[in-house]
Amino acid sequence: MKRNKFIVIGSGRLGANIATKMSEMGEDVIIIDATDDSFRKLQDTFSGYQVVGDATDLSVLENSYIKHAKTVVITTDSDNVNIYLSHICYYVYNVPKIFVRLADTEKGRLLEGTYIKAIYPFTLSLNEFMTLNEEEDDL
Repeated sequence: MKRNKFIVIGSGRLGANIATKMSEMGEDVIIIDATDDSFRKLQDTFSGYQVVGDATDLSVLENSYIKHAKTVVITTDSDNVNIYLSHICYYVYNVPKIFVRLADTEKGRLLEGTYIKAIYPFTLSLNEFMTLNEEEDDL
């Protein structure tokens, strides 16, 4: 089975921008969100597919070609849903690359022993602040 799909779950600001960028880079992108209105955040250059549905429903994932996914990025606004979906992608569908956004850095423990990569907006913002602050000190 050829794995050539790039799936984004959650069409908030982060998910929509990742989907758009990957689409611009030539990836075969499918973005899933529970509400049709969320897709308004996609840029005009997005050329992938939009799926309205609850990604915790396995039939929605399967109709979105999860079995052909080489990468899944999970960016819903719920850490618990994101962890659940990342485990489904890992344990059930054996997706080779999985990225999951988590607000709570402590929940990263639930990903130990897997190759699932966590994205922590808090940590990224803190690191960016520290870099900017150091640049100011150098002036």
